[in-house]
Amino acid sequence: MAGMSEKTIALVTGANKGIGYEIAAGLGALGWRVGVGARDERRGEVAVEKLRAAGVDAFGVRLDVTDDASVAAAAEALDGLDVLVNNAGVVGGMGQQPTAADLDAVRTAVETNVIGVIRVTNAMLPLLRRSRSPRIVNMSSSVGSLTRQAAGDMGPISVAYAPSKTFLNAVTLQYAKELHDTNILVNAACPGYCATDLNGFRGVRTPEQGAAIAIRLATLPDDGPTGSFFDDAGVVPW
Repeated sequence: MAGMSEKTIALVTGANKGIGYEIAAGLGALGWRVGVGARDERRGEVAVEKLRAAGVDAFGVRLDVTDDASVAAAAEALDGLDVLVNNAGVVGGMGQQPTAADLDAVRTAVETNVIGVIRVTNAMLPLLRRSRSPRIVNMSSSVGSLTRQAAGDMGPISVAYAPSKTFLNAVTLQYAKELHDTNILVNAACPGYCATDLNGFRGVRTPEQGAAIAIRLATLPDDGPTGSFFDDAGVVPW
Protein backbone atom coordinates (compact mmCIF):
# COMPACT_ATOMS: atom_id res chain seq x y z
CA MET A 1 0.00 0.00 0.00
CA ALA A 2 1.77 3.06 -1.25
CA GLY A 3 2.68 5.74 1.20
CA MET A 4 1.92 3.86 4.39
CA SER A 5 4.19 4.21 7.38
CA GLU A 6 6.97 1.67 7.73
CA LYS A 7 4.72 -0.79 9.54
CA THR A 8 1.03 -0.91 8.77
CA ILE A 9 -1.12 -1.43 11.88
CA ALA A 10 -4.39 -3.35 11.64
CA LEU A 11 -7.09 -4.17 14.18
CA VAL A 12 -9.33 -7.18 13.62
CA THR A 13 -12.30 -7.57 15.96
CA GLY A 14 -13.31 -11.08 16.99
CA ALA A 15 -9.87 -12.29 15.93
CA ASN A 16 -9.22 -14.98 18.50
CA LYS A 17 -10.79 -17.70 16.32
CA GLY A 18 -12.33 -18.58 12.98
CA ILE A 19 -12.28 -16.15 10.08
CA GLY A 20 -11.06 -13.29 12.27
CA TYR A 21 -8.01 -15.27 13.34
CA GLU A 22 -7.19 -16.10 9.72
CA ILE A 23 -7.57 -12.44 8.71
CA ALA A 24 -5.09 -11.52 11.44
CA ALA A 25 -2.74 -14.28 10.29
CA GLY A 26 -2.99 -13.18 6.64
CA LEU A 27 -2.36 -9.52 7.39
CA GLY A 28 0.48 -10.48 9.71
CA ALA A 29 2.05 -12.50 6.90
CA LEU A 30 2.32 -9.23 4.96
CA GLY A 31 4.61 -7.90 7.68
CA TRP A 32 1.88 -5.86 9.34
CA ARG A 33 1.47 -5.33 13.08
CA VAL A 34 -1.91 -6.82 13.97
CA GLY A 35 -4.16 -6.16 16.93
CA VAL A 36 -6.15 -9.24 17.91
CA GLY A 37 -9.47 -7.95 19.19
CA ALA A 38 -11.13 -10.38 21.59
CA ARG A 39 -13.91 -10.08 24.14
CA ASP A 40 -12.31 -12.79 26.29
CA GLU A 41 -8.84 -11.64 27.31
CA ARG A 42 -7.45 -15.16 27.85
CA ARG A 43 -8.67 -16.42 24.47
CA GLY A 44 -7.12 -13.35 22.89
CA GLU A 45 -3.81 -14.07 24.60
CA VAL A 46 -3.81 -17.66 23.35
CA ALA A 47 -4.46 -16.45 19.78
CA VAL A 48 -1.65 -13.88 20.06
CA GLU A 49 0.77 -16.54 21.28
CA LYS A 50 -0.16 -18.79 18.36
CA LEU A 51 0.22 -15.97 15.84
CA ARG A 52 3.56 -14.92 17.28
CA ALA A 53 4.78 -18.51 17.07
CA ALA A 54 3.95 -18.30 13.34
CA GLY A 55 6.03 -15.13 13.01
CA VAL A 56 3.24 -12.57 13.16
CA ASP A 57 3.79 -9.26 14.96
CA ALA A 58 0.56 -9.65 16.94
CA PHE A 59 -0.70 -7.97 20.10
CA GLY A 60 -3.87 -8.42 22.13
CA VAL A 61 -6.67 -5.86 22.32
CA ARG A 62 -9.38 -6.60 24.86
CA LEU A 63 -12.49 -5.47 23.02
CA ASP A 64 -16.18 -6.07 23.60
CA VAL A 65 -17.88 -4.34 20.67
CA THR A 66 -21.12 -4.00 22.66
CA ASP A 67 -19.49 -2.03 25.48
CA ASP A 68 -18.70 1.69 25.21
CA ALA A 69 -15.99 1.67 27.87
CA SER A 70 -14.25 -1.39 26.41
CA VAL A 71 -14.17 0.13 22.93
CA ALA A 72 -12.96 3.51 24.20
CA ALA A 73 -10.17 1.81 26.18
CA ALA A 74 -9.13 -0.19 23.13
CA ALA A 75 -8.87 2.96 21.01
CA GLU A 76 -6.88 4.69 23.74
CA ALA A 77 -4.44 1.78 23.91
CA LEU A 78 -3.55 1.93 20.20
CA ASP A 79 -0.68 4.17 19.11
CA GLY A 80 -1.83 4.20 15.50
CA LEU A 81 -4.18 2.44 13.11
CA ASP A 82 -4.26 2.01 9.34
CA VAL A 83 -6.80 -0.75 8.81
CA LEU A 84 -9.91 -1.72 10.78
CA VAL A 85 -11.60 -5.04 10.07
CA ASN A 86 -14.99 -5.23 11.79
CA ASN A 87 -15.27 -9.01 11.98
CA ALA A 88 -16.90 -9.73 15.37
CA GLY A 89 -20.40 -11.10 14.90
CA VAL A 90 -23.08 -13.36 16.29
CA VAL A 91 -25.85 -15.43 14.71
CA GLY A 92 -28.49 -14.64 17.30
CA GLY A 93 -29.50 -18.23 18.00
CA MET A 94 -31.01 -20.90 15.82
CA GLY A 95 -34.59 -21.18 14.59
CA GLN A 96 -35.24 -17.66 13.32
CA GLN A 97 -38.78 -17.81 11.97
CA PRO A 98 -40.18 -14.25 12.06
CA THR A 99 -43.52 -15.39 13.50
CA ALA A 100 -41.74 -17.05 16.42
CA ALA A 101 -39.04 -14.43 16.84
CA ASP A 102 -37.04 -14.24 20.02
CA LEU A 103 -36.82 -10.47 20.23
CA ASP A 104 -33.83 -10.61 22.55
CA ALA A 105 -31.97 -12.65 19.91
CA VAL A 106 -32.81 -10.04 17.27
CA ARG A 107 -31.57 -7.27 19.57
CA THR A 108 -28.38 -9.20 20.28
CA ALA A 109 -27.67 -9.68 16.57
CA VAL A 110 -28.21 -6.00 15.81
CA GLU A 111 -26.28 -4.84 18.89
CA THR A 112 -23.20 -6.86 17.92
CA ASN A 113 -23.35 -6.99 14.12
CA VAL A 114 -24.45 -3.40 13.48
CA ILE A 115 -24.29 -1.11 16.50
CA GLY A 116 -21.01 -2.71 17.54
CA VAL A 117 -19.53 -1.90 14.15
CA ILE A 118 -20.66 1.73 14.42
CA ARG A 119 -19.31 1.97 17.97
CA VAL A 120 -15.88 0.56 17.06
CA THR A 121 -15.60 2.46 13.78
CA ASN A 122 -16.37 5.81 15.39
CA ALA A 123 -13.90 5.17 18.20
CA MET A 124 -11.14 4.26 15.73
CA LEU A 125 -11.80 6.99 13.15
CA PRO A 126 -9.53 9.61 14.77
CA LEU A 127 -6.63 7.14 14.45
CA LEU A 128 -7.60 6.12 10.91
CA ARG A 129 -7.79 9.75 9.79
CA ARG A 130 -4.09 10.10 10.61
CA SER A 131 -3.16 7.15 8.37
CA ARG A 132 -1.92 7.69 4.83
CA SER A 133 -4.01 4.84 3.38
CA PRO A 134 -6.77 3.94 5.82
CA ARG A 135 -9.17 1.08 5.13
CA ILE A 136 -12.32 -0.15 6.85
CA VAL A 137 -13.60 -3.64 6.04
CA ASN A 138 -16.97 -4.76 7.42
CA MET A 139 -17.47 -8.51 7.42
CA SER A 140 -20.96 -9.07 6.06
CA SER A 141 -22.61 -12.04 4.32
CA SER A 142 -24.34 -12.64 1.02
CA VAL A 143 -27.45 -13.56 3.04
CA GLY A 144 -27.65 -9.83 3.73
CA SER A 145 -28.11 -9.13 0.01
CA LEU A 146 -31.76 -8.23 -0.54
CA THR A 147 -31.26 -8.83 -4.26
CA ARG A 148 -30.15 -12.41 -3.67
CA GLN A 149 -32.76 -12.99 -0.98
CA ALA A 150 -35.51 -11.90 -3.34
CA ALA A 151 -34.12 -13.98 -6.21
CA GLY A 152 -34.26 -17.33 -4.44
CA ASP A 153 -32.99 -19.54 -1.67
CA MET A 154 -30.29 -17.88 0.43
CA GLY A 155 -30.32 -20.36 3.26
CA PRO A 156 -32.82 -20.81 6.08
CA ILE A 157 -35.37 -18.18 7.07
CA SER A 158 -33.61 -15.73 9.35
CA VAL A 159 -35.20 -12.84 11.23
CA ALA A 160 -32.06 -11.91 13.20
CA TYR A 161 -28.80 -12.76 11.41
CA ALA A 162 -29.58 -12.07 7.73
CA PRO A 163 -31.39 -8.76 8.37
CA SER A 164 -28.55 -7.66 10.67
CA LYS A 165 -26.17 -8.10 7.74
CA THR A 166 -28.53 -6.15 5.46
CA PHE A 167 -28.49 -3.40 8.09
CA LEU A 168 -24.68 -3.58 8.22
CA ASN A 169 -24.49 -3.25 4.42
CA ALA A 170 -26.65 -0.13 4.59
CA VAL A 171 -24.45 1.30 7.35
CA THR A 172 -21.35 0.57 5.24
CA LEU A 173 -22.84 2.61 2.41
CA GLN A 174 -23.59 5.53 4.72
CA TYR A 175 -20.00 5.60 6.01
CA ALA A 176 -18.70 5.53 2.44
CA LYS A 177 -20.97 8.45 1.55
CA GLU A 178 -19.91 10.53 4.55
CA LEU A 179 -16.22 9.77 4.07
CA HIS A 180 -16.19 10.08 0.27
CA ASP A 181 -14.00 13.19 0.36
CA THR A 182 -11.38 11.53 2.58
CA ASN A 183 -8.80 8.84 1.81
CA ILE A 184 -10.68 6.26 3.88
CA LEU A 185 -12.02 3.38 1.80
CA VAL A 186 -15.00 1.56 3.37
CA ASN A 187 -16.28 -1.74 1.97
CA ALA A 188 -18.28 -4.80 2.98
CA ALA A 189 -16.99 -8.34 2.49
CA CYS A 190 -18.70 -11.70 2.18
CA PRO A 191 -16.39 -14.57 3.23
CA GLY A 192 -18.68 -17.29 1.89
CA TYR A 193 -20.13 -20.18 3.89
CA CYS A 194 -17.16 -21.08 6.07
CA ALA A 195 -16.97 -23.80 8.68
CA THR A 196 -16.90 -21.89 11.98
CA ASP A 197 -18.54 -22.27 15.37
CA LEU A 198 -21.14 -19.71 14.25
CA ASN A 199 -22.74 -22.40 12.07
CA GLY A 200 -21.70 -25.51 13.97
CA PHE A 201 -18.85 -25.99 11.47
CA ARG A 202 -21.31 -26.88 8.70
CA GLY A 203 -19.76 -24.45 6.22
CA VAL A 204 -18.11 -25.69 3.03
CA ARG A 205 -15.21 -23.22 3.00
CA THR A 206 -12.30 -22.94 5.39
CA PRO A 207 -11.84 -19.86 7.59
CA GLU A 208 -8.62 -19.21 5.67
CA GLN A 209 -10.56 -19.11 2.39
CA GLY A 210 -13.11 -16.79 4.00
CA ALA A 211 -10.37 -14.43 5.16
CA ALA A 212 -9.05 -13.85 1.63
CA ILE A 213 -11.63 -11.24 0.62
CA ALA A 214 -11.04 -9.22 3.80
CA ILE A 215 -7.31 -9.24 3.18
CA ARG A 216 -7.88 -8.08 -0.40
CA LEU A 217 -10.07 -5.17 0.72
CA ALA A 218 -7.65 -4.28 3.53
CA THR A 219 -4.87 -3.93 0.97
CA LEU A 220 -6.72 -1.97 -1.71
CA PRO A 221 -4.65 0.63 -3.60
CA ASP A 222 -5.36 4.29 -2.88
CA ASP A 223 -7.59 4.53 -5.98
CA GLY A 224 -9.53 1.40 -5.00
CA PRO A 225 -13.30 1.18 -4.63
CA THR A 226 -15.31 2.40 -1.66
CA GLY A 227 -18.93 1.82 -0.71
CA SER A 228 -19.11 -1.61 -2.35
CA PHE A 229 -19.84 -5.20 -1.34
CA PHE A 230 -17.46 -7.95 -2.49
CA ASP A 231 -16.87 -11.66 -2.34
CA ASP A 232 -14.15 -13.70 -4.03
CA ALA A 233 -15.99 -13.57 -7.36
CA GLY A 234 -16.38 -9.79 -7.39
CA VAL A 235 -19.15 -7.34 -6.55
CA VAL A 236 -22.13 -8.69 -4.60
CA PRO A 237 -25.46 -6.93 -5.32
CA TRP A 238 -26.93 -5.05 -2.40
